Formats: sequence, C-alpha cells, structure tokens
Amino acid sequence: MSADLIYVYCITTGSAEKINPIISEGLTSFVFGNFTVFGKYVNANDFSEENFKNNLSNIQWLEANAREHIRVISEIMKLITVIPFNFGTIYQTKASLQKFVSGYTDSLKENFIHLKGKEEWAVKIYANIRVLKARIDELSEKSAALEREIMASSPGKAFLLSRKKTELIENEIDQLCKLYGQKYYDELKSLSVATNLNNLLPKDFTGRNDTMILNANFLVNQDKSAEFVKKVDALTKESNTSGFVIVATGPWPTFSFISIKEK
Repeated sequence: MSADLIYVYCITTGSAEKINPIISEGLTSFVFGNFTVFGKYVNANDFSEENFKNNLSNIQWLEANAREHIRVISEIMKLITVIPFNFGTIYQTKASLQKFVSGYTDSLKENFIHLKGKEEWAVKIYANIRVLKARIDELSEKSAALEREIMASSPGKAFLLSRKKTELIENEIDQLCKLYGQKYYDELKSLSVATNLNNLLPKDFTGRNDTMILNANFLVNQDKSAEFVKKVDALTKESNTSGFVIVATGPWPTFSFISIKEK
C-alpha cells in the first residue's frame, strides 16, 4: 500500500536546513510561508483512521510509536522552538495540511511568541501513607497532643481517645497531603512562567503503592531550567524522610501549554 498519508510531528517558524533528516527515517519538511511542518509519509496499514484505532489496543505498537513521536519532536526542539502535534495526527494531503496552517496562522504566531525559549517539565508527587502514619506525631501537633493525653489517661479513657486518634489521623494525613502538595507546587511555580494542573491518577493506573497528591506541568524558561532542576533536587532531598516522593521528568515538548484557536 502506498505511503500517501502525512504524519506530522511539529511545526516551526525557522528554516528546515538545520534539521538533520537522520533524526528519523523518512523525516521530511513542508514549507508554508514562514512555517515549516516536520512529518513523514506513512501508509494506511498503520495510520488510516480505522487501522490507527485498532493499533491503539496493541500496547507494543502504541509504546514504540508514541515514544518515537516524542523522541523526534524532542530532537528538533533542541535546535528550534516548536509547536508539537499530538501523537497520531494525520493529514490526508499536503493541501489539507496547508489549509490548517493558513486557517490558524495568527494563533500559531501567538503560540510561538509564548513558547519561544521555554520547555515543559512534568512533576508528580506521591504520599506514602504508611510513612506518614508512622511519623504523624512529629508532623501534626494535634496528633501529638492527643497522644500525650492518651499516655496520661486511665486505660478506659485511653481506649476511647485512641479510637478518636484513629479518626484524627485520617483527617490530619489528608491535611498534610494538601499542605505539602501546595508547598511544593508553589516553590516550583515561582520558577515557572505558566503551570497546568492535571487530574490525580489512581494507584491502578500509576502502578505504585503510594498515593498521588500532585500532577502538574510547568512551563520553564530554558535559562531557568537548571535552577528548576536544582529546586526539584532540593525538594526531593527534603522529602526523602517526610513520606513524600517527588518524580520530575523533562524537558518535554510543550504539549500542555498550546492553545490553537481559529480566527
């Protein structure tokens, strides 16, 4: 089957000459005025609408192709500012791709101004509830005060207070997660030009035993990225014994901070 569908990776406002085609086999460029779209020709076996939907259920195919999509964009963005396309974006013809660029020219220009010299970092923070419970009297004055009262009480009263403390601990852990999640978020936000909060993911999705308390993306100036990473490292070191785990990845293509609007 002929390779006549156009798979797109990203769009830039610079020359295609500095982009090495070795980045990906078949990588080509489509120039429309001041814009250059990077993509490749693919066949319908994988990327027709129906076949693409079917392939999404093939985990190996999905992982390999999604990883390649990110890799190609990441390599290009090392050289020039890009607006990344979502994985699996296909145009039927060069004319339809040109129509998109023409229809969204103003919005594309605005996004390039916003994204120039910036990169995206993803930060997820998890709470180890077991560790938090073990350290609750250190972290919560309410819990510590109640524990002192339990220790000074008769056996009967101590039993009732212990039940009360069990309820208190659940509430205090919830408050601690909110407090530390906000604290870490605010410190990283101070080094960012924009942020994006995502839904918290359940354990069966993350494959972790701890509980996600923050899922955010940060848009960071490239000249601030070293400082951002340094802050993440400092917070990670600080949280090592507190019951919180910080996982930061990047830099990523700026998917979370693109807003393409029609005229």
